[in-house]
Amino acid sequence: MAKKQRKKEEWENNMVETKSIVDRIVDVIVYLCVALVALCSVLPMWHVLMSSFSDGKSLLAHVGLVLWPVGGFTLDGYSLIFQNASIVGGYINTIIYTISFTVIGFLLSAVTGYALSRDTKLKKPVTMALMVTMLFGGGMVPTYMIIRALGWVGTPWALVIPGCTNSMYCIMMMNAFNSIPKEMYEASHIDGAGHLSTLFEITLPQAMNMGSVIILNLAVGQWNSWLQASIYVPNKKALWPLQLVIRQITSENADFLNSSNPNYARYLIQFAVIIAAIAPIIIAFPFFQDKMEKGVIQGGVKG
Repeated sequence: MAKKQRKKEEWENNMVETKSIVDRIVDVIVYLCVALVALCSVLPMWHVLMSSFSDGKSLLAHVGLVLWPVGGFTLDGYSLIFQNASIVGGYINTIIYTISFTVIGFLLSAVTGYALSRDTKLKKPVTMALMVTMLFGGGMVPTYMIIRALGWVGTPWALVIPGCTNSMYCIMMMNAFNSIPKEMYEASHIDGAGHLSTLFEITLPQAMNMGSVIILNLAVGQWNSWLQASIYVPNKKALWPLQLVIRQITSENADFLNSSNPNYARYLIQFAVIIAAIAPIIIAFPFFQDKMEKGVIQGGVKG
């Protein structure tokens, strides 16, 4: 028994893979590269965050990166931006636009992807038509002419509806539905389920790894959007999203030093508004991270 146990231990030891010196060097290089990329990504945001907590006059005279609040910890910048009623209104508008845009956009992508994943006569022509729209677009002026003809200029519809459909997201959802075993579709039809029941109750929950990627991209894209508002509702500040409000506040704040008694806290506004704008995205991202990674892998393998 002892001999057999010893042979078993030798066999297990031989099965353990030992890294060579070259492999270890490569691992170190990879770790260093990842750490460098992470540092380059985090450091600018850390600079903006610490600047937003600094003293305005001291920060104005400071040169270089800000690793800690300069001149003491203050919240003067945040106090100024939230005293502005347009910031609160911009937040509310952006939340409404983002939720509406994400829900409508995801439903359109899911329904289109499901239809394209079924074996129909028009599957190839419609897929080719979607692929063409990914390569060629009408442009800003024709789009504006269509929005004006629909009577949407000056309304929230112009900020939500036009960008909801995205060919790439439809193709991604099609690939996600194609990755589901055909036996699932056959079983649902045998049980008497229609296409809507099959889509929303059976297949869509299994495709939500890819769906989460699309939801996150739709939400982030709409949250950061300001160009459409500057084109379609330039004179209706009550409809402005947060990003356009921030753009105006930053531009108006650029010449605060020209006054006889400048309020140096206004220099902090440009940093505080950046943090206020991206904070919801940073808070929400960890909840999507796992599904986003799985969705990206699914899209790369099954697409």
